[in-house]
Amino acid sequence: MRRKYTEKEIQFLKKFGHHLRELREQAGLSQTALETDAKMSKNQVGRIERGEISTSIVNLNLIAQALDIRIKDLFDFD
Repeated sequence: MRRKYTEKEIQFLKKFGHHLRELREQAGLSQTALETDAKMSKNQVGRIERGEISTSIVNLNLIAQALDIRIKDLFDFD
């Protein structure tokens, strides 16, 4: 059973997702291209960007590699 997120956690997921979208757009990638490059399932990047889901550290590493950034750059937002 998946636990329910608090409002603070939901806001964090949304901010993270917004930042990820900015990084992806700066890299000139579509959601589909990032999913392909990061070997993720269809629509997963969109769901992360909308703050609908959390993702694993392994997926975050794959996303960072696909964006050619350091994993810590994914968390460089306010």
